[in-house]
Amino acid sequence: MQRCPNRLQWIWPSPFTRLPRASAGHVNQRRRLGREAFRRYIQEQAEPVEWLMEACGTAHYWGRFAQSLGHRVILLHPRYVKPYRRRNKTDRNDCDALLEAARCAGIHPVPVKSHEQQQLQQLHGLREAWKKSRTQRINLLRGIFREMGLEAPASIAAFLHAANELVEQPEVAARRGQLQIVLAEINLYEQCMVECEQQLARWHADDAIVRRLDEVSGIGLLSASALKTAVGQPERFASGRQLSAWLGMTPREYSSGNTRKLEHISRQGNVYVRTLLIHGAASKAAVALANKLVRICWAMWCHERRFSGDWQSSRFSRGCGE
Repeated sequence: MQRCPNRLQWIWPSPFTRLPRASAGHVNQRRRLGREAFRRYIQEQAEPVEWLMEACGTAHYWGRFAQSLGHRVILLHPRYVKPYRRRNKTDRNDCDALLEAARCAGIHPVPVKSHEQQQLQQLHGLREAWKKSRTQRINLLRGIFREMGLEAPASIAAFLHAANELVEQPEVAARRGQLQIVLAEINLYEQCMVECEQQLARWHADDAIVRRLDEVSGIGLLSASALKTAVGQPERFASGRQLSAWLGMTPREYSSGNTRKLEHISRQGNVYVRTLLIHGAASKAAVALANKLVRICWAMWCHERRFSGDWQSSRFSRGCGE
């Protein structure tokens, strides 16, 4: 959406962008623009305006581009836009739904990610993809060994240590060449994961926030980096509980009238960050401890304190500025 004193415009960041121009809530003009035409259209605006986009894959790029030219950008989460769409799924109806969702004051916009944030998220994503590929091949080899009567260790470290010997067993001699290829792929993915972790360590070597979060027991480099990258600005959350709810670690509520029902955690928000935090809090009450770790991280980040296990809060703080 593009807002001026006398006009509004909504845009849909797809290969063919549709721009409905509106005034006082009424659409006056609709246009389809390609990528380069849309870039020129943004540059041709004579004064700062406001753009409204759904937070899809390319929205952050276009958001940064518009912000660099002095415009204001608002991104809305697709989950909150979808309920406003009427009838069929078309670009026209999507833009109309975006317009209706923007009028709801209770829908909070998605912050535009910086170039550094997206690079760090991509690095985490690559490591996670390599980890999944490594696990798939380990399970493949483990299944083949068991079918041939060879018992493979359960843990990954022990399996990698014993895999070379298992491949040389006579029971799998007919497929030894193919199994060695799979084993080489596992070692390649393992090396790629290590290089990702080393790059993250170099990236955050001078990052005071990540070092401070890393001091918390149960929060390592990966968790601290992923949490800082995903949150961006902790001031958006009034309390640690709001941040925990944003990560899907608070109970899902299904209540009506005088009946209040709390179920399992909502599991909404960033799955990767939530998984790292829960794994870091490995215990019988892992989710509850991870919930507490998130609140500790929020307090340390917002109030710029170092971790202290003996810290006792003297009063309840509702915001970072208090």
